[in-house]
Amino acid sequence: MSRVQLALRVGDLRASIDFYTKLFGVEPAKLRDGYANFAITEPPLKLVLLAGEPGQATVMDHLGVEVETTDQVDAAAQRLTGQGVDTLVENGTTCCYALQDKVWVHGPGQEPWEVYTVKGDSASYGSDSAALASPAACCQPDASGETAQPEGCRTR
Repeated sequence: MSRVQLALRVGDLRASIDFYTKLFGVEPAKLRDGYANFAITEPPLKLVLLAGEPGQATVMDHLGVEVETTDQVDAAAQRLTGQGVDTLVENGTTCCYALQDKVWVHGPGQEPWEVYTVKGDSASYGSDSAALASPAACCQPDASGETAQPEGCRTR
């Protein structure tokens, strides 16, 4: 089963957890310091809440498609690369208290999307991907006009 992921950065994590518990009628599937996620069956949705600055308005952090296997992540990366989309592959990464394999892309408005699979739980949050900050940074020309190609970056 695949499902869409919506990750929101919220100014009041506790109030947001309470609101989304009421809205979707389910308790969070995972609660950690500064983090909660809901695995919602109907509609199929992974809702992720990330603690932002106190009092800030809620903003979209990133979007995703959760899939079941690394093979599905790899197939998405190959399909997207084959269609001319810049991709950044991160395998064996720790993110959002989970060990994941993923591929990042950016939409035309620079919105970050990930296709990912969760391979296991993690006691640590991990680190935000560089892909969240800007479109596949590895695929951008540097000052000399050359395009860097670190491991994991696939370009058209």
